[in-house]
Amino acid sequence: MPPGTDDPRKLFILTTAGNYFRLDTPASLSTCRPLDNFLDDSNESLLTVTRNADELHFSNKVRVLLFFKPHPCVVSEENLHRSVLVSSMLESPISTLYQALRQVYGPVLLQDDKWSQSFDSKLQSLLTDLEVGLGSVLRHSHPKDSGERSHSETDVLSIMTPLDEFGFWADVSRSGQHSRERDRAAHFSELFTTIEKDYSNLDSFSLVEVLDLIESTRETVDDVWKQNEHALYPEIRMIRLMDVIDGALGRFVQRKLSTLRLWDDPYFTVREGLKGGVAACEQWVAACEHLTGQVWKRYSPHPWSGEKHCPQGLQSLAQRLEEVVQVRSVCEKLQRLLSGGKLQVSPTRVYQPFTGLNPIHYNPYTEPLWRAAVSQFDRLIAPAEQEAAGKLKTFIIDAQDSPQQLLQVFQKHRELIKRPTISKELQPERETLLTRLLDYNKGLRVDFENRCHGAPGEKTGPLAGRNLPEVINNIVWVRQLLLKVEDSLKMADALLSDLSGFRPLLRFCDELQEQMRSYEQEQFEDWSRDLLSGLSDPKSGVSLQASNRVMELDHMDGKLKIQYSDRLVSLLREVRQLSALGFTIPAKIQQAANTADKFYRQAIILKQVAHFYNTIDQQMIPSQRPMMLGCALAFEQVIKNPRSQSRDEGGKLQITWENPKELEQYISKLQSAAERLSTENRKLRKWHTDFTDKVVSLMGVDLLRQQQRWKDALQDLRTGFATLESQGFRAGDMRAWRQHWNHQLYKALEHQYQVGLEALNKNLPEINIDLIFKQGRLQFRPAFEEVRAKYYREMKRFICIPNQFKGVSETGEEPIFTCMIERNASGFLTIFSKAEHLFSRLTHMLDKFKDWVVLGQVDVDVLVEKHLHSVQDWERNFRALKAKGKEAERLPSTEKVDCITVNCEPVRVAVDDLIQRLFDALLTSLRRSIQGHIQVIDSFISSAMETLSLRPESIDEIGDANAKHGQLQTQKPEILPQFQQAEEKNRLLRSVAGGGLDTISSLRARWDKFELMMESHQLMIKEQVEVMKGNVESQVQVYLQDLQKFRARWDQLKPGHDIIESGDHETLQRCVQNIRDRRAEFGELENTRKKLMEDCEHFNLSAPDVSLATDTLRDLQECSEMWELYEEFQQGLDEHAEQDWISFRSKTHMFEEFLFAWHDRLRKLEEHSSMSVKLQKEVDRYKRDSRVTSLSTRAGIRNSLVTILDQLQIYIYIMKKALELYEQLRQRMGVVVVGPSGAGKSTLWRMLRAALGRMGRVVKQYTMNPKAMPRQQLLGHIDMDTREWSDGVLTSSARQVVREPQGEDRYTPNTHSMNVSGSQPVLSWARESPPDPRKPLDTYYDPASGRLCAYELQRGDGVCEDDLSNPHNLPVIHTPDTQRGLDLFTPWLSSNHRQPFLLVGPEGCGKGMLLRCSFSQLRSTQVAVVHCSAETSSRHVLQKLSHTCLVISSNTGRVYRPKDCERLVLYLKDINLPKPDKWGTSNLIAFLQQVLTYQGFYDENLEWVGLENIQIVASMSAGGAVGRHTLTSRFTSIVRICTIE
Repeated sequence: MPPGTDDPRKLFILTTAGNYFRLDTPASLSTCRPLDNFLDDSNESLLTVTRNADELHFSNKVRVLLFFKPHPCVVSEENLHRSVLVSSMLESPISTLYQALRQVYGPVLLQDDKWSQSFDSKLQSLLTDLEVGLGSVLRHSHPKDSGERSHSETDVLSIMTPLDEFGFWADVSRSGQHSRERDRAAHFSELFTTIEKDYSNLDSFSLVEVLDLIESTRETVDDVWKQNEHALYPEIRMIRLMDVIDGALGRFVQRKLSTLRLWDDPYFTVREGLKGGVAACEQWVAACEHLTGQVWKRYSPHPWSGEKHCPQGLQSLAQRLEEVVQVRSVCEKLQRLLSGGKLQVSPTRVYQPFTGLNPIHYNPYTEPLWRAAVSQFDRLIAPAEQEAAGKLKTFIIDAQDSPQQLLQVFQKHRELIKRPTISKELQPERETLLTRLLDYNKGLRVDFENRCHGAPGEKTGPLAGRNLPEVINNIVWVRQLLLKVEDSLKMADALLSDLSGFRPLLRFCDELQEQMRSYEQEQFEDWSRDLLSGLSDPKSGVSLQASNRVMELDHMDGKLKIQYSDRLVSLLREVRQLSALGFTIPAKIQQAANTADKFYRQAIILKQVAHFYNTIDQQMIPSQRPMMLGCALAFEQVIKNPRSQSRDEGGKLQITWENPKELEQYISKLQSAAERLSTENRKLRKWHTDFTDKVVSLMGVDLLRQQQRWKDALQDLRTGFATLESQGFRAGDMRAWRQHWNHQLYKALEHQYQVGLEALNKNLPEINIDLIFKQGRLQFRPAFEEVRAKYYREMKRFICIPNQFKGVSETGEEPIFTCMIERNASGFLTIFSKAEHLFSRLTHMLDKFKDWVVLGQVDVDVLVEKHLHSVQDWERNFRALKAKGKEAERLPSTEKVDCITVNCEPVRVAVDDLIQRLFDALLTSLRRSIQGHIQVIDSFISSAMETLSLRPESIDEIGDANAKHGQLQTQKPEILPQFQQAEEKNRLLRSVAGGGLDTISSLRARWDKFELMMESHQLMIKEQVEVMKGNVESQVQVYLQDLQKFRARWDQLKPGHDIIESGDHETLQRCVQNIRDRRAEFGELENTRKKLMEDCEHFNLSAPDVSLATDTLRDLQECSEMWELYEEFQQGLDEHAEQDWISFRSKTHMFEEFLFAWHDRLRKLEEHSSMSVKLQKEVDRYKRDSRVTSLSTRAGIRNSLVTILDQLQIYIYIMKKALELYEQLRQRMGVVVVGPSGAGKSTLWRMLRAALGRMGRVVKQYTMNPKAMPRQQLLGHIDMDTREWSDGVLTSSARQVVREPQGEDRYTPNTHSMNVSGSQPVLSWARESPPDPRKPLDTYYDPASGRLCAYELQRGDGVCEDDLSNPHNLPVIHTPDTQRGLDLFTPWLSSNHRQPFLLVGPEGCGKGMLLRCSFSQLRSTQVAVVHCSAETSSRHVLQKLSHTCLVISSNTGRVYRPKDCERLVLYLKDINLPKPDKWGTSNLIAFLQQVLTYQGFYDENLEWVGLENIQIVASMSAGGAVGRHTLTSRFTSIVRICTIE
């Protein structure tokens, strides 16, 4: 036996488990949670015991109760655990099998994912049917019987759930032995249907929603008990039903609250959950007690014979939940009360006694554990309660002077004050509360005694409720007082029951309650006595005799009266309310109420009919009475002749209460007749009301502006009359009604007519005109005279309205509206004078805007340039412009001149444009002024720093440097004011434009650097003089070495006589070039010699020996003179040879003169050389030979003749093609010229156009590039919503062509370009040799020296560390490659050229860096960058242009000009990235080709927009990388291309 186990349930389970597994069960298992859940939680029906090593474990997944063998065998010790199965059989086999299927096997085989998939569906259906069948058998048999089926309604032990009870009656309704029994069961089943579905899905409800279910259950149970159509519901079965509902609701509440962590979750969450559970429990307990204790006991057809039934399960569960709420509330309130104090309440510590205990599982076995835990909890919080008592005492003392506040303090801390410890500490305060409660009840007594004898609602009477009879009002008032007394007693009982003064308070309250109850009983008895006396008096109206007549017609006043008094109606209400209040109504009064209630419905109907009969004449409209005469006579006939079978003493027909059938028939006839009359009256009144609304609404409808509404309303009236006539109303009967509405319409029409005449100038239909600024003046649109004519037409139309108005008169009736014009003719003079005044005001309105459009009448740019010079001028104008802008915002958008609405928005827009134009002009002029200052300062600083940065290398340079330094010092004061003005203007620009010119800051830094260089100039000169002295001697030695090297080379390379005699032209040319180079080289040496001689003389150094230079110079001059003679002769000969034959053949005499001149010159030479002899032979040879033949032998002349022949053939071909094109254009509407790039297509049509122009024929030209714009812009499109066609560029041009005069030639060519390629070595063309043959590309022409020079590295001495901090603006080191690249394309950016070019090179070669360097050197130039991608198109370029340019109208049309500067560079980066279409054409390239060729494009309005001062620069990476595409030859032929590596 497990030690320490006192619970017999646990002892049984632990002992059985221990014997089965042959283990000793430890005492710790008796406290395991699964075991407690199984025993204490009614929702947990399963428990399993498993063995793990030498330990037992409990869980609630499988139920094990019986032992049995699965197959025949002898049980031994070895196979005991393999051959013995355990199960159980409770009560009967049927019950056991049903519960096993329902609890174990059904959920596993039908709902488990693993077994339900492998279990056959037919077997699942059979298993479900078996479960249903077993449940049906079980509900109709005693659990201890053998299972024999029975329909005894007293066997209720098998009813375990509400669904079992519902199923029981459903089974009986299908299988009952007698039809009466089946009908009764079907009736009960139908009543239970309203809640059956809810109980089958009970878990889907929340604790709040289940309250509605309990109320529905109460009503259903009440209906079941009170039904009297069949045999009554057994009382024993009702008790069982209440108990199983009690169990179902209890388990439901436990399941819902099981998710709460009662001691860990937030207090408000736990409290709300527990309060919801308590409410559900108490509501069902209260329902059962009320039904069985009051309602059913007084229900005489089926009274409750037993005691009041109270479900103990829910009552005990509610009490336990209340105790849990109280524990949490005490702890929570202590925490709040003691927060911030020395003693704190730790929930973890005070809730420790409840660990392992689930308070929701209530039963007698868990009650001792709960009580022990609560006692330990009380001991733990005792110190905190002592502390809390002190604080509560302080609160009570503060509120002691106010009884109401004192009661509130006790009520607020009621849970804490009920605690024994705190109650003891607050003994004096509770005594005070007791006194206050006694005084409070005495006050209630005084108030009761003062009011009990007065009438309800009076100052000295009971308080009056709404719509309550006097007796009911008095009883309700006294019961409210009783509730107040009971509330005070409850508080006293909870907090003050241990005080000595509690007994007197209790006695006083009992006496007061007894006094109030006596008053309540007196009120009821007085009421009963009055009614009983009234029942004995037939004239009192309380007694209703069945033989009395139902109604009678008073011949004195003609009123119809019903023999059912109003006192009977109030009697019924009083009886119902008193019964609900618990009073027993006397039998006579109840009988009278029942009789009155029996005829209540008929009496109310008759009263309504009588009221209708008595007031029908007041309900009819006088003008409609002829239309209702027939129905009214029929209704009166029914009332006067009831046609009953009974007769009164006079033999008249009458209807009495004792003939219900005749009464119902008569009421039906009365209702039908009254309904017909009422319907007819309502219908006609509805028509009359609708007509009234329409006519009344016309009183406010403008007669001129809203004429359609008048017409619609009048048509509605006429339609109404026609409709009624079609429904059977005679036209003669409606004549009075028509006249009535004609007069009403006359009133409405005359009212609006008079109102319109009084303010016709305001009420005429609105005339909308626009005030515009056009052609330099303000004007109206439409014109002023058109507006005037329209106004008078509308005025005449209004005056003649009454002549056309007919109202609702019938055809042939004379209208009453024509006299309205004569009656109101006196107002016509006024409306004409107001009209003239209106147009005068309209004219004067123009003066308001005249001052605003003055700017549109002058040239703003010229005005600004003329008058603005200083920063104060701009600042003053900006302030004035800002003020004017604010005033312009206040200009009205519309002006109302009576009925004429002038739209001022166009002129406001014009004013805004003028203000914006002036603002832009001010900004532009301010920027230009700043840029002018910056340019002056920058040019001064640049030249000065360039001058100061040069280190003099000679004495002359030192003198020049000092002179320039003095000049700079003199010019410096003149530049400083420029700086000040530039900074002031830039500050103004930044304040008005949001951003200034950033170059001023960098310019200031350069100025500081310039001043530093000026200060250090003399020091640099002194240092340089010392350096120069040291360098002169070394330069002399270098010079002598270079002179010796030159002499050696000259002696070796000097041309000899053998070369002259050879006569080879190319060799002789090389000799000439060699001698020229040597002379230039020696000239540098001579300059060096002279400079060194001067330096030696200046620095007092000995002069070097230069005799070798003198000899070399003499020899070089002699050789040069001889070869210069040959060069001169050869140049003259080449000039004649380069001429083409056509030019030369007419000038052969010049060649002969050339030969004779050279013959004379050679003959006159004093000393002949080998070269003069050679030249003389050449002259003689040319004189002998034929001119043409000798010239033809020259290569230049031969090439010229070949070129002439080719040109003649091309001219013939082009003329032929031009004639073909001309013939095609004459014969066809469209002609396409096809050919490769550079074939001359554009030249062809231009030549034909020029030829036709010389013939006097006008040829119009429309040029467009189809690929440069989207397809819809080219061809046009149709709007799919409005079906409206919008032209494109091509269709718009076609329309213009059609509109032009016939006889003119028109054609629209597309754009093409020609490609010219080919290259030859540049140096060979120039017949020059590079300075450095190893690097021929590092060669450039120096204009200053007239020689070819090689690029040299320029060290970045001015670069500092700060210049490298900005990765986006790194300095450029001028290497030879960098200089070569800059020199290639920088001239194309100059203001004299501005040629479009394309920079090509591999990725990372520095294209962007070179371009940024070149762009930074440009003046008054803005750079707009477009980063191309695969999706870039012409739209992105246009967006960039619209952001950086202004659209200006010029003589040639609309043009784009740079916005903030004089020039714009549009830089397209990676121009070969845009993806071409499937035909290989790129929209971006085609657009650029059009812009470069024709300097413009078509905008969205199909207008040609030109481009001015905009240069296009592009870059691309070479190579066929993925994503890059080849540019078309058309495009590359019209741009310059620069390639760098």
